[in-house]
Amino acid sequence: MLKLKQKSILAKDLQLSVLILVTIAILLLMAVMLGDKMYNARNLSSMAFQISEFAVLALGMGIVMLLGGIDLSIVSNANLSGIMAAYVLTKSGLSEPVAVILAVIVALGVATAGGTINGLLITRFSVNPIVATLGTMILYQGISMAATRGQGITGFPKLFTDFGTGTFLSIPYLFWLLIFIAAAMVFVMNCTGFGKRIYLIGENHTAARFSSINNERMITVAYAVAGLMAGFAALMIIARVNSAKVGYGDTYLLQAILVCVLAGISPSGGKGKIAGVILALLCIQVLQSAFTLWQFTPYARRLIWGVMLLGLLFANKLADNMDARQQKNKLLKEIEAKKQSSKGGES
Repeated sequence: MLKLKQKSILAKDLQLSVLILVTIAILLLMAVMLGDKMYNARNLSSMAFQISEFAVLALGMGIVMLLGGIDLSIVSNANLSGIMAAYVLTKSGLSEPVAVILAVIVALGVATAGGTINGLLITRFSVNPIVATLGTMILYQGISMAATRGQGITGFPKLFTDFGTGTFLSIPYLFWLLIFIAAAMVFVMNCTGFGKRIYLIGENHTAARFSSINNERMITVAYAVAGLMAGFAALMIIARVNSAKVGYGDTYLLQAILVCVLAGISPSGGKGKIAGVILALLCIQVLQSAFTLWQFTPYARRLIWGVMLLGLLFANKLADNMDARQQKNKLLKEIEAKKQSSKGGES
């Protein structure tokens, strides 16, 4: 009975089942190729530190991609909010606990405001998401550069940096925070009306509007949540490296989009699961660690990520076409069956 249930779950979500198989294959392949170099305590701890900030950005990107949008400014937003928090930590003159609390509030507030601006540009001024977030990406980079003049900000309180480098049960505090955020996101997207409305808007904007959903408000809130995720990522980054500077995490943008596509989130919206994003994150982080062990240059890594992204987009398009063909055949069979039953009833 359990096996039949598992088969039915896999059949309903082919992309998730394929992703599970791909994840297992990558983990086994890295074990064969790198062995103890990959799966030792030191490297696993390093991966846990690195994946936390990147994963939060990918979760934020996942929400807006489920709407059929994109947030090209998410890393720049994280940089800006991290720099604002860094100034509070180093220039406020407050006691350590008060400065840390205020810095957290500033980082999350600035990042959420940045995400909200993206949402308002898209909903109130009907700007295409790519153009809107490209514009704010440049804007946030410019503000960050003007505020720092390209210099780094260092010398954070020990209370703050301890969170970025400390562990509990040999697991980084940052990773515990990621677990909490990811669990909350999975719950919200799968078990609440907010998540269902996000999927409906991504699937069909017009149908969502006729279902009495305020599309503009939902889109704005979704981009604000993506901004909030950028704020959390900013705090993780500056706490881990004990500095804030323009350009931190630049490679995360392409990787975040890659993770979402690998997770089965359709760029046109309405399809994919946050749980799939978590599996895809594991795949990308293991590959990233392998590239480091193989001493690949940053240029080679970007080339690989770009090729992977194009390949996944092509594969997802083929999968969508196959799914549409299957749905069409199923519908035709149902129509034919109804015709046969109506003929039998008449006779």
